[in-house]
Amino acid sequence: MPIFLGYFILFYYLWHRIEENVKGTKSFPSSFLSMQANEIIALVNPILEQLLKEEPSYFCVSVKVKPTNNIKIFLDGDQGLPIEKCTFINRKLYRIMEEAAWFPEGDFSLEVSSPGIDEPLVLNRQYIKNMGRKVEVTFLDETIKEGVLKEVTEKDILIEWTDGKGKKAAVQTLLIPFDQIKTTIVQVQF
Repeated sequence: MPIFLGYFILFYYLWHRIEENVKGTKSFPSSFLSMQANEIIALVNPILEQLLKEEPSYFCVSVKVKPTNNIKIFLDGDQGLPIEKCTFINRKLYRIMEEAAWFPEGDFSLEVSSPGIDEPLVLNRQYIKNMGRKVEVTFLDETIKEGVLKEVTEKDILIEWTDGKGKKAAVQTLLIPFDQIKTTIVQVQF
């Protein structure tokens, strides 16, 4: 028998053995197949609240879930959020989720980070943290106004900007109710 034919038979045999083992004969609870993003968020939120209760200067901004079971948690802090805190929360939460076996074969990923500069402000606490910084406010009708965030209440924000230059410069202010705001994004200045 030529060597080539021997290798072919061996390859064919191994291929079918691998294929039999890969077909996925292991079973897992069918409830995992139908777990929706809002169900995952409902499971994660109480655990996250408990982890953050130990350090009240940090807070959860949002939890997002992609169809691939990629869970993204955005945290913030009144004085900022160090990377070490993100790592700590990620490791604790990941371990809890793994032990609870919410996903078959550990089929999920977890990312814990701060929202980033391109993410809009969501919580009143974020607005307060960013007082004194320049923001871009997009209204529900898609108009945009930029100014320095001067005041924040439960119902509205006050921004300030300067119109004109030199002696003709005039400081303007605008009180904007939260129910008229589509997004507010902090503008990074260099």
